[in-house]
Amino acid sequence: MHWRLFATLAEAAGSDTVCIVVGPDATVGDALVALLEKAPAVEDRIYDDDGALYDHVRLLKNGESVFTAGDGLSEPITPDDELALMPAVSGG
Repeated sequence: MHWRLFATLAEAAGSDTVCIVVGPDATVGDALVALLEKAPAVEDRIYDDDGALYDHVRLLKNGESVFTAGDGLSEPITPDDELALMPAVSGG
């Protein structure tokens, strides 16, 4: 499966797509751990000092927030799912 990364997160990872391997009963949290193993520079950009995801970072599964449309990091995933991390972007 793969992660899509946007803006500064893609810059930190060196790519806008990171392929990962997770087990058959994996969750979004498992996939996030696998992502950070492959792209450790992303970690400082998504977690605050308390180890929680920054409020401005969106974590999506198939285009929907796992926190509003699912079970957060406990949300089950399948190999066909697309996961994405997107920081808030501002400008004009």
